[in-house]
Formats: sequence, C-alpha cells, structure tokens
Amino acid sequence: MEKEYPLTELCAAFAVSRSGYYDWRERKPSARQQANTRLVEQIQIIRQGEEVCYGSPRMTEELKSRGHTCSENRVARLMREHDLRAQLKPRFVPCTTDSQHDQPIAPTRLAQRAAPDGPNQVWLQDITYVPTAQGWLFLALVMDLWSRKIVGWAMADHLRSELAVGALQMAQTQRRPGKGLLVHSDRGVQYASRETHELLEHHEWVASMSRSGNPYDNAWMESAIGKIKNEVLGRSVPADHVTAQQQLFIGIECWYNQRRRHSALGYQSPVAFETQFMKN
Repeated sequence: MEKEYPLTELCAAFAVSRSGYYDWRERKPSARQQANTRLVEQIQIIRQGEEVCYGSPRMTEELKSRGHTCSENRVARLMREHDLRAQLKPRFVPCTTDSQHDQPIAPTRLAQRAAPDGPNQVWLQDITYVPTAQGWLFLALVMDLWSRKIVGWAMADHLRSELAVGALQMAQTQRRPGKGLLVHSDRGVQYASRETHELLEHHEWVASMSRSGNPYDNAWMESAIGKIKNEVLGRSVPADHVTAQQQLFIGIECWYNQRRRHSALGYQSPVAFETQFMKN
C-alpha cells in the first residue's frame, strides 16, 4: 500500500506513528515464529514422499520421530494455514468378488474369535484391481490382523484361484504359522475353490468367510487395500503390468510395512510394531 498512498496518510488511517511503523517493519520474527517456519519447512520436506497422504496426527508422529518438538494442534494449525492437506486419490471400485458359485462357503468365524494378541493368529485376505495402460492387473493380499503387516501377496492379469493361493503360499513361507490359524476372506470363488481349501487343510488352518453382502466383516483388509493403492499409486496409471508390479512391490514392502504409521498400532509401522513385540 506504500506505493499507492503516502506513508503519512497510511499511518494516520491506522492510528500508528511513523516511528512505530518502522519499528514493526524492522522487528525480527519471534523465536516462536521462527520455530513455526522451520516446522513448516520440515512438513514440506516430509510431504515430498509417500507421507503426502498424512494428516496432522501421523505428521505429528513423523516429526517427533525426526527430533522435532510439536503438538498435534500446532501441526494441524500450520498445515491448515499453509494448505498442506493430506492428498488422497478418489476411488473407483470394480467388482472383483464372484460369490455366485457352487463352492462350499465357510462360516463367519472372525466375529467369534478374540482379538489377536500376537502374530499369526488371524490372517485376512482380499483381491483388488490395479488399472494400467496395458489393462487390469489383479493383486491378492494377505494381512496379519494383529500387526496390520502384509505378509503375502501375488499379482496376475487374471482372477483364477492360483492368484489367491500364491499370496497364501508366500505368507506361509515367510511366517510359518502353526495349526489353528484363522484365515478370513470374502465369499469369492477364489477363496472357496478346491485349491484354496486343500492348502488350508494341509496346514490345518481354519477358514472363515464374510456374511453375504457384508463388506464390513473384512473392513481391515479393505482399509489396507485403499491405503496401498491411494498412497503408492496415487493418481498415476502405470504404463504396463511390469511397472505396476515394481511400484506395488516397493509400496508394500518398503512403504506400507516398513514406514507407514498406523493409528491402531500407536502410530508405529507394522515392522516397528512387531519388532517392539519381539523385544519384549
């Protein structure tokens, strides 16, 4: 405004003296203001990675882990003032579950099972789609409900039962669970197939399936799938299946399992949560 109006008139209009105005203009930012500036800079640096999906609670924990002193209210205010919103991808959900089949359906045992208090007590399964310029790529996942860790996965350009079996076999190789493991899924034909049934019987695992038309029975798995797709792929569409597979491998193993903070785990990553458990 100094370029448009004489300083004397501006000072008179705002009821301040010329000396007071010059004192204000030359005054250095307070220690608090400088600290807030540094904090915003750190938030912007963190958001250059997958953490761009973080809202204020997870961002606060990430800042603290990097040695910064801050409260969630302060971080939320700074993010709001600087328009640093969590960035998520809008979802489009095609149907990957074919429950119109004549294969045997397992009872819904998950609701009757106590919440897991250690690894390899309850595993969840699901299949999702990944759009690419080459066409759909399908991703089967197995998650340990206790730690939210993805313990098995498989990718293919088809929805045959070997996709689900491949993810379970990977999980079995990595985790070596004992008898009695509860394996929960939806009612899709891949999970009701003879191949899947034989694998569960061989290891003496217990099958569980969601109620008809009730996706909330597998809500934890649905949530994990949404996070992996939104935070790993974002708004991009991979050029082909190989590119998508590479991005998903890094996203699952290096981001979701190793680094992503989960509120259900006290804002630890699945790997950090399991590591802490083993130490105790």
